Amino acid sequence: MTTIGFHASHEQVHPRRLLEAVIRAEQAGFDAAMCSDHLAPWSERQGHSAFAWSWLGAALQATNLSFGVVNAPGQRYHPAIVAQAIGTLAAMYPGRFWTALGSGENANEHVTGDAWPNKDDRNARLEESVSVIRRLLQGEEVTHRGHVTVDRAQLWTLPEEQPLLIAAAVSPATAGWAARWGDGLATVASTNAADVAKAYRDAGGTGPLIAQLHLSWAPTDAEALAIAHEQWRSNVFPPPICWDLDTPQAFDDAAHHVEPADMHEHVLVSSDPAVHLGRIEELADAGFDRVYLHHVGQDQLPFIDTFGEHVLPRLERVAA
Repeated sequence: MTTIGFHASHEQVHPRRLLEAVIRAEQAGFDAAMCSDHLAPWSERQGHSAFAWSWLGAALQATNLSFGVVNAPGQRYHPAIVAQAIGTLAAMYPGRFWTALGSGENANEHVTGDAWPNKDDRNARLEESVSVIRRLLQGEEVTHRGHVTVDRAQLWTLPEEQPLLIAAAVSPATAGWAARWGDGLATVASTNAADVAKAYRDAGGTGPLIAQLHLSWAPTDAEALAIAHEQWRSNVFPPPICWDLDTPQAFDDAAHHVEPADMHEHVLVSSDPAVHLGRIEELADAGFDRVYLHHVGQDQLPFIDTFGEHVLPRLERVAA
């Protein structure tokens, strides 16, 4: 049975309203939730970017859902700090917390003042960071010299069970590489999502497959398209542009030419719940174990209520 989760977008929604939304999502029948750890939003129109780790403690306490977070260790975060954050939440809420680890975006990482490495170096730094985090969560004292430096680090509060360290990847090549260290795969539900998942499996990856589905729902198609264009047009750029731009203003400048019709290639836009249901079923049929729904608008409650009434119950029947 495919888990259907709610994506909590810190870049778009005030953390207090986002906590209200995730509580409502559990009441509506969502099985799980996830979020991304950003310092900056993708657009000045989005207007938020609260600290994910603080919010996660509140959200885990306020609900019975499982939660995941996408994080980039190695520059803005030292891997020992990431390991401590993971270990504490996993110790407090056993079996309910996972982390997807990726190589990051310059928009969040440039604040350290360090140079933004090329992709090969970022991948090497990520793999080292994952190894450090995993060893620390297993109780080792870690010293490491490489793309990251660690001196005699040790965690003193350890989880009872090891939380999953998922690989975040958006291309088949990265997914194949990540199979050697990831406890699962998290990707965006784009047109090549099945190819990304296949690359992970073909390379020996055995963990859960996770897809994040960007969608826009409203009472009419025109409203749904307007929401997608207003809030998400700065998120249409493929790598390396999305990795390398460094400020929300830079994303907004780059998105100046994006037209509403362009959004259909990047966001599932429809007022018809059946259209969204069909795409979720396609992802389940492609082997994804978990699908997290991200309504790209800032008002989350109408989306949650509509999908709780018209989408989630039908998915349960399909799975049964």
